[in-house]
Formats: sequence, structure tokens, C-alpha cells
Amino acid sequence: MNETPVLRCAGVSLVLEGAKILDGIEWTVHGNERWIVLGANGAGKTSLLRIASLYQHPSSGTVEVLGQKLGRTDVRTLRERIAFSSPALAAKLEPSMTAAEVVMTARYAALAPWWHRYTDADRARAHELLQEWRCAALASHGFATLSAGERQRVLLARMLMNEPGLALLDEPTAGLDIGGREELVADLTAWARDRERPAMVLVTHHLEEIPPGFTHALVLKAGKTLASGPLDDAVTSEILSDAFELGLIVEARDGRYTARLE
Repeated sequence: MNETPVLRCAGVSLVLEGAKILDGIEWTVHGNERWIVLGANGAGKTSLLRIASLYQHPSSGTVEVLGQKLGRTDVRTLRERIAFSSPALAAKLEPSMTAAEVVMTARYAALAPWWHRYTDADRARAHELLQEWRCAALASHGFATLSAGERQRVLLARMLMNEPGLALLDEPTAGLDIGGREELVADLTAWARDRERPAMVLVTHHLEEIPPGFTHALVLKAGKTLASGPLDDAVTSEILSDAFELGLIVEARDGRYTARLE
């Protein structure tokens, strides 16, 4: 992947029902980077990702995704080049779909298969991706019947359906047990180390979920940028103690991070 910016936020603020959710965010993600977004509940992490995925317009500021400026482009077409996965989006998927259909509908960034026509090539691509993410045997299974870990792997396969330029994941470990979480971290580590994969942004609350190979972190506090930059510079005891308003000791070992109270 090259170093071309794939996401640029300049002075991005968001006000909802009179409350300022984001305040003057400056942030640039390049094609060769893998970012973590950290912060306490209510810091603005999910709102920022919704703006980056073009599902939410900012109240002020400019957003450029894959070279296109929000407000001057067809977001429906541009969304097809952005891989976005979140618990909220997964909950909106048509529950009667099979795993293969869940992957295939990403072709048009759709939530159900009825509104578009799919080709044999689309179906073959969906099955190839399920094979890649160890879900080939689940292709004909109802998505709603899968375990939390199986659903998450299907959603990862879905993210690659259109060979996107940017991948955005909002709390992908939600609902996973320890085994499922560690399997997902391993999958994301493999993604991070594959230079042919697109840039990725991962929102999480938990340091132990940061996959080895991720390069940068954005730390938010009350809608503002507290820190932004290389992972080791942004994920520190001082910065995270400030972000979570607790005395924390952050440690890194073999590429994995942990935090504990002082």
C-alpha cells in the first residue's frame, strides 16, 4: 500500500441535539497505516467513524475519503469503496440472509439482497472470501444462526468484497468470548501485516485488543483529540490516564498492550 491519504478530517465538529460530540478533529490516515481509535465511553469514537464511513455529516469542517470531498461526491457510490463494519450495521442486515449473501451484498453497500442484481462473479467472489476467512462451510447457513465469532469472520469477509481503499471497524470484539477475541486479534494482525490490504481504522475500548502490527493511534477525550500519532507515542500511561481519568500503567509486551491501575 502507498502513502497516499485515504482519509482526511480537517476541523471536524459534530453537534447533535445541542450537544457537541466532536470538536475540531484534525486527522489524516494514509494508505499504508493501521490506526486504533481509543477513548472512554462518550469520547466520540463511534461518531467519528460514522463520519469517516459517510453515514453521518459533520456539523462543520471538511472530510475527504479516497480523494473525494464529502458534500461534493455521490456518497452512495463512494461507500462501495469503503469497508465498514459495526455492531449497529450488523444488526440492520436482513436476518434471513445466508453468510454468502451477507458478503455479496457488500457489492453495493446494501443491507439486503433484494434491490440489486448479482452476477455469478459476485457469488464466486463471496465464496472465495468466505474460504479465506475460514467460513466456506458456513456459506449456506443463516447469518443469524452463526456464533458471534463466526459472524465476525463473515463480516471481515464482507469488508473485502469490493477490494476497498479503506476499512473501518467499530468495536468488532463486542459479544465475543476470550477465545473469539483472540482469534479475531490474530486475524487483524494478519491483515495489519499484509501490505496489500487497505488502510484500517479500528475503534476499541480495550488495549489488549490492539492487534500487533497496527501503527498509529488516535486518542479522544470529550470529543477532542488528546493524542494522535505513532502507536508507541500515543498509547502511554500519561495519555491514557488523562483519557480515562484514572491512574493507569500501560505496558507493552510482544506487541500486545495492557493497562492496570497504579
